[in-house]
Amino acid sequence: MLYQLYETQRSFMEPFAELAQAASKLYSNPLNPASQTPLAQRVSAGYALMHRLGKDYVKPEFGIRTVKVDGVDVAIHERVEIDKAFCELRRFKRFSDDPATLQKLKEQPPVLIVAPLSGHYATLLRDTARTMLQDHKVYITDWKNARLVPLSDGEFHLDDYVNYVQEFIRHIQSIYGNCHVMSVCQPTVPVLAAVSLMASRGEKVPLTMTMMGGPIDARKSPTAVNNLAIHKSFEWFENNVIYRVPPNFPGSGRRVYPGFLQHTGFVAMNPDRHATSHYDYFKDLIKGDGASAEAHRKFYDEYNAVLDMDADYYLETIKTVFQEFKLVHGTWDVRGEDGQVERVRPQDIKAAALLTVEGELDDISGSGQTRAAQDLCTSIPKNDRQHLEVEGAGHYGIFSGRRWREVVYPKVTAFILQHAQQQAAAKPVTSVTRSANTPKSAPKAAPKVASRPAAKPAPRKATSAKSAVKTQWVKAKA
Repeated sequence: MLYQLYETQRSFMEPFAELAQAASKLYSNPLNPASQTPLAQRVSAGYALMHRLGKDYVKPEFGIRTVKVDGVDVAIHERVEIDKAFCELRRFKRFSDDPATLQKLKEQPPVLIVAPLSGHYATLLRDTARTMLQDHKVYITDWKNARLVPLSDGEFHLDDYVNYVQEFIRHIQSIYGNCHVMSVCQPTVPVLAAVSLMASRGEKVPLTMTMMGGPIDARKSPTAVNNLAIHKSFEWFENNVIYRVPPNFPGSGRRVYPGFLQHTGFVAMNPDRHATSHYDYFKDLIKGDGASAEAHRKFYDEYNAVLDMDADYYLETIKTVFQEFKLVHGTWDVRGEDGQVERVRPQDIKAAALLTVEGELDDISGSGQTRAAQDLCTSIPKNDRQHLEVEGAGHYGIFSGRRWREVVYPKVTAFILQHAQQQAAAKPVTSVTRSANTPKSAPKAAPKVASRPAAKPAPRKATSAKSAVKTQWVKAKA
């Protein structure tokens, strides 16, 4: 019922928001005599703010048209590689007519960025993707708004999220032979589960895992988000935040955690900051500071665009991650696409290197929550595990903005490149080993490859590099 009331109110306010925008343009138009009156700028700014507060915010586009690679502009074509019921795997394909640049693009490693499904669209990682495109082939998970998914497409559970990630990893591996995976915030948990299950089955795993600002162990340094999930019962969430999609959407009847409720929670965490930001926008319009006003619009176009989450997925995340802490307790079982139930065992991961990143001032995933992955992945060699704490950075600062570009990204790309080069260097070693293991008595003419014993992969060599950021090496536990 609440969802229907919200939609009714939104539909009622929409024409008034459009009228406010028209009035703002009218009072700022130099051809209108009224715009020359003393209060015209204030009236125009007031109407513009009213429009921003009352308008409906739709999903933004990534809008990445070009990036610079070594000073050369490279065109970007965004396309959907895999279209699932609740998610699209998008690829940012790069094009260049410069032979040297094209060759470099082909040699760069592929990276899967797993975007969070926690209220905002994947476009929240626009800056992350744009920066990564300078040195990597980039894929990203683009989660769909659950209210647009028909009931006929079935339910969506946390297990399905894990299965999606595994499918996407296998898809990229089938193209390039290997890949790297980066997870930001919420997906650190299902991504670690996905890689753990692949490792337990003996499948090829990503060369590296970069986990940024996620609740691997939500018991550590609990934030306001963690406390809400801990202090409220599972039944409270089911009875107070879950509603059915109204009839005017394709997903009519689907049980969801509505985006407008999530947005209310986001704003409630820092109400004073948002009020000040809107007042500053009003003053910038009066002063004629177009650059600051446009920056405000771009931020809130993204921040105010929210999506509905399927109720089963949301409630299972609350229970698994924030209430029962199944990952760290070793009690999490995931049902695969084949119906088989498997236990998540991060200690089975051996071949994937791990980098965890935390912000010193993160008020969503507290200090130590992401680094907890280091304690779970005990079979990864200590030289393949690193932790980075970004001084002065909040939650968004570790994947967007100046600190991301100047502090975090250089560390991430160096980590990925190091292990990509180790993998490339290991290939000729494997070839030589196989030749050496060929029996001397084997016939010289057309020996059978299948009869040769398989060689063990060459061990990775630890490398060290100077860094201007605060890096902590984590030792493996016995």
